[in-house]
Amino acid sequence: MSYLWAFVVGGVLCVIGQVLIDLTSLTPARILVSYVVSGVVLSALGLYGPLVELAGAGATVPLTGFGHLLAQGVIDAVDRMGLLGILAGGFTAAGAGVTASLICGVAAAALGHPHDQN
Repeated sequence: MSYLWAFVVGGVLCVIGQVLIDLTSLTPARILVSYVVSGVVLSALGLYGPLVELAGAGATVPLTGFGHLLAQGVIDAVDRMGLLGILAGGFTAAGAGVTASLICGVAAAALGHPHDQN
């Protein structure tokens, strides 16, 4: 049943993004930023945590999940370190994922053979 919920929630998030691309004049970059910010806001309001409990990867893999990760990192760091946690929490929580994506990007660039697409 958890696979079904992951598929449904992840699919709904993707459908919302596609509808925004098709029916509005928003650029993809603005939609991506909106997803991250909405994840932060929903997490700060306590609404995204239950969605993560229900859908698992269907809620954590999309960009709203990255916003949720940042918000939870800040909340946890503020509890541990006080106001300094506002600056350090997001970096601590998302550091491993960002590092992994950078390493994969460098590896793909080193192993790939770039050429003009024309």
